[in-house]
Parts: sequence; C-alpha cells; structure tokens
Amino acid sequence: MSNALPDEAFGTLPKLKLAAFLAGCGEADFATVSDTCQIAAPTLSKAAVALEEIGYVRVRKGHVGRRPRTWLSLTAKGRRAFECHLSALSALTAQGRAHQEEET
Repeated sequence: MSNALPDEAFGTLPKLKLAAFLAGCGEADFATVSDTCQIAAPTLSKAAVALEEIGYVRVRKGHVGRRPRTWLSLTAKGRRAFECHLSALSALTAQGRAHQEEET
C-alpha cells in the first residue's frame, strides 16, 4: 500500500476544482474556469494565487483586443502534484475498503 498522503495544497474545494479543471486542458481563461467550476471570481483569484505561489499554477495576463484577460494553466510541477494527490486519495479509498472487508 502507498504511504503517500494527499497534497494539502489541494485542501480546499476551490483549489481542487481549479486543479481538476486545468488537468483536463492546457490553458483556460479565468472567466471560463470561474463559470465552469462555479467558483466566484474573488475565490478563484485567491485559489489561483495560492497555487501560483507554490509553483503549481501559471497565471498569464494579456489582452484580447482592448479587453484584459487572464489565463490559467497547471505547471508541470502542478500536474505531477495533482496526479500524486489523486493517487493518494485512491490509495486511501482502497485502504478504507480493505479495512471494511476485514471487519465483515
């Protein structure tokens, strides 16, 4: 059994939703992530900054025409960390199932 533990960086629902969505795409604009994940803009901003500070998310700013835009993506480090996080959660689930089988 794996001794890896879930990554606390994904410990809040907004951070988890953000990472899960970005794991499925290369890059997404802020508004799309906010709408799709149903995360309020200020909450998404806070989650993105927190994950950016530890190197898991890349925030790119630019313009489309005259309108400012922000794009978000997982870094290679963030993608690996999220995959490890999911593996750790799966391992915990398997341990729980094994424990339940031992009890019955």
